[in-house]
Amino acid sequence: MAAKSRVAANGAVRVSLVICALVLLMAALYFTSTIFAPLAFALFVLAIVWPLQERLELMMPKALALLLTLSITVLVMLVLASMIAWSLSAIGDWLLSNVQRFQSLYLQATKWLEEQGIFVAGILSERFDVIWLVRLFQEIARRLNLLAGFAILAFVFLMMALLEVEQFRRKLESLDDRETSARLINAISGIAAKFRRYMLVRTLLSLLTGLAIWAFALLAGLEPAIAWGLLAFALNYIPFIGSFVATLLPALFAIAQLETWQAVILVFVGLAAIQFVIGNYIEPLAAGAALSISPLVVVFAVFFWGLLWNIPGALIGVPIMLTIIAICAEFPSTRWVSTLLSGAPPGETGRG
Repeated sequence: MAAKSRVAANGAVRVSLVICALVLLMAALYFTSTIFAPLAFALFVLAIVWPLQERLELMMPKALALLLTLSITVLVMLVLASMIAWSLSAIGDWLLSNVQRFQSLYLQATKWLEEQGIFVAGILSERFDVIWLVRLFQEIARRLNLLAGFAILAFVFLMMALLEVEQFRRKLESLDDRETSARLINAISGIAAKFRRYMLVRTLLSLLTGLAIWAFALLAGLEPAIAWGLLAFALNYIPFIGSFVATLLPALFAIAQLETWQAVILVFVGLAAIQFVIGNYIEPLAAGAALSISPLVVVFAVFFWGLLWNIPGALIGVPIMLTIIAICAEFPSTRWVSTLLSGAPPGETGRG
């Protein structure tokens, strides 16, 4: 009896130590996000672009292959950033050109609320003044500076990592524990393949989402339709949050553009239906079992890593969880973690 009590006590101590270690690890990742977030993002990009680098090295010197790989990567990033910037600029221009519509809508809303005994005009005037606008623009400028620093550091990490891929592989192969070495190499190769498939699926689904929302906005008379389509394409790379923003934002603009509330509700339902069908039916078919991951884990990963590392964390939250699942699956002692975090077992349907 005493022996069982000691075993139970030792188990409780081990669980407590693991929980404390995880809490300390998360705190460390949060307070050192300026270093680890760009590093994680660079490793994610590395897994995607390495096959290109490897093929180029067969045709040209390594330095030239590295330069070409980095140039193509930066070009793709700039194109995506330009899409977002142009879309926001087009939406902002439309907003400035039609500010009277929103002013009229605001007056109607405040009048109706006052008739119900709710007075918001004074509260809004106190909260949203010139100082608030100055602080808003200061915060936007601060975040843009942080994003620029993040991009530069991630680029440096990516460049150094591309130079050391083969050397790192040889180090793993030289480990004394051959079994662990083989498992790690197998896990890393599988993770890289999953990352590439994940980005391929997200790109195709983002393109489909962007085209569908552009066509729907065009039919509904929602301006600027092309900007909403491009914004939906870019935002769809962030699971859950991106689709939510791409649905809510144009629906809010529809309030000022359409004549009736029924039309606004129809636009919102139509946008939500597009996101629902693509996210809950087409995506599981496209991703397949290779990217099987619990929908609850997807939502948790986006919000958790977004909380730790802001937008970059939300963007690579799912790949981080895919990494954890793949590594845990390679070792018998942690395989249960992989099973719990994965999607539906074979023979059962996924999301639906």
